[in-house]
Amino acid sequence: MEELIELRKSITSGNYQKALEIVDELETMSKEDKVERIYSYAIILLLHLIKKEAEKRTTKSWEVSIKNSVERINRINKRRKSGGYYTNQEELQEIIDDAVLPALRNASLEAFEGTRSEQEILQIIDLDLIKNKALEMLDY
Repeated sequence: MEELIELRKSITSGNYQKALEIVDELETMSKEDKVERIYSYAIILLLHLIKKEAEKRTTKSWEVSIKNSVERINRINKRRKSGGYYTNQEELQEIIDDAVLPALRNASLEAFEGTRSEQEILQIIDLDLIKNKALEMLDY
């Protein structure tokens, strides 16, 4: 909110350079917020894809969670007014890569009723396949 007050002051005083700097800062803050929200849903998406692959089964709850995560990521990432996306394909890949370890950690607590370690789960899944599947599910 403070940034908006500064932006108004800069515009009314004719300091357009400062106003543009504030606009840039606001754009960066907005994108960072979008990326963080996408990251959170990516963890949930990957968690359920890992459990599904590891246990070679699925549940309605997992499928709903997968579908919801995909829908939320797509909605957050889509620029509604100007079209396009907040993150490009490379940035989305990076978010998925960053979300894998937390997802794997959570999956080791949930899959097989928490009886397998992260390393044991890694031995029975193809992590690259799961990451690619997650990316394929997302709009682009």
